[in-house]
Amino acid sequence: MMMSCESNSKKLSVEVFETSESGNKLTKISNFNTNENASIIKLDTSKTFQTITGFGGAFTESSAYLLNRLSKKNRDTILQAYFSKDGANYSLTRTHMNSCDFSLSQYSYSPVEDDMELEHFTIKEDKDDLIPMIKDAMKVSEDGFKIFASPWTAAPWMKDNKKWVGGKLLSKYYDTWALFFSKYIDAYKEEGIDIWGFTVENEPLGNGNNWESMHYSPDEMTNFVKNHLGPKLDEDYPNVKILGYDQNREHLKEWVDSQFKNEETSKYFDGTAIHWYASTYDFFAEELQYAHHKAPNKYLIETEGCIDSQVPEWKNDAWYWKKEATDWGWDWAPEKDKHLHPKYAPVNRYARDIIGCLNNWVDGWVDWNMVLDKQGGPNWFKNWCVAPVIVDPEKDEVYFTPLYYTMAHFSKYIRPEAKVIGLENSDKDLQVTAVENQDGSIAVVVFNEGKIAKDFKLQFGEKETAIHISAQALQTIIISNKN
Repeated sequence: MMMSCESNSKKLSVEVFETSESGNKLTKISNFNTNENASIIKLDTSKTFQTITGFGGAFTESSAYLLNRLSKKNRDTILQAYFSKDGANYSLTRTHMNSCDFSLSQYSYSPVEDDMELEHFTIKEDKDDLIPMIKDAMKVSEDGFKIFASPWTAAPWMKDNKKWVGGKLLSKYYDTWALFFSKYIDAYKEEGIDIWGFTVENEPLGNGNNWESMHYSPDEMTNFVKNHLGPKLDEDYPNVKILGYDQNREHLKEWVDSQFKNEETSKYFDGTAIHWYASTYDFFAEELQYAHHKAPNKYLIETEGCIDSQVPEWKNDAWYWKKEATDWGWDWAPEKDKHLHPKYAPVNRYARDIIGCLNNWVDGWVDWNMVLDKQGGPNWFKNWCVAPVIVDPEKDEVYFTPLYYTMAHFSKYIRPEAKVIGLENSDKDLQVTAVENQDGSIAVVVFNEGKIAKDFKLQFGEKETAIHISAQALQTIIISNKN
């Protein structure tokens, strides 16, 4: 049902969905009163910014394994919740090539040493859990979704330290490693799964020598893409995208400077991938703006973020709204960076970051694991994290945390090919972003982090409507194309 403000000829008809600390979960709300002191949010479709690629999460072996341990009913419920039109309708997803920390063990698709032509390449490790999860998600999704893949490391035999963790790819294997990406597309295509793109390397700066990793400097990655990976994919699969970097935004400038130094270095990079772990609250607007202006026609996609170094709270919605979570920097960040890692509320971190990204040229935002257990795993390194959906496979129970609804506020209503539009917001305590979808509808997302409810007037053209947002609440407001 559409609702509007007082009956005059200039009313703006909208639908409002709210998720709040008080208990709303994408709940449709209406019947707002006009408050003369309300702030104003004014939309301007004459100003447009980036085109949206999508929103979603990652297919990991851990998530897929957990789904296989649940009843068919609960497995289906989760896949419907993430991929159906009635659910979050995820449109952009990630997966890992070879193992990562959210795998059950360490493995590579190239298990035979010095197999330069990768004649023994095999994705058999993915066939029990990962591939069935992706295929079942594809069946659920009416609109379809893009998948990009990221390697954490090449097999140890290709590296200078001969280990899963750390080290660099030996130059004599650069062509073998480029072939690896092409073989991966082949193998997944045989399973009926199309790969949209790749990031060159998950976290090329390393992860503190904890789990699977492989190091590149900015120029080393640029060289590998320019002379090996780019030409190989251009020959075999020219439409598959290549995203560089794939780590925290604090170092973004030096990476885009290398990738987009000139036409020759830029040629094979379709964009840049970023993570959020450098800070719990700073979305690094300056770095994002810099990256966009360095390569305005390239993708800028947030490819991983999660509540990390934290065991999830089970069936405790309140925890996700309270500033009690800690991250990797809480314990060991250097003194100069401690202030970047205070205790924080998980919902706040997601909502602030996604809105901040959208207001600074980011065109896609991908969450990490879709499903984890009550411990925040399985994770072979015991690097516990939180996912929007937590399950107890022993009891066959599922918990949709407030983070699930937070993601859905964006993924469900901001569709691929939407354009971010201009707006004016008179209340600095409300965080706001807006897009115009291809069907002409407009989605406005408003986050009220504060503990006091607020009123605002949403203005579009000659029309307006009064809206009330609860304390600690996220709203998506839909203006249909019939206004």
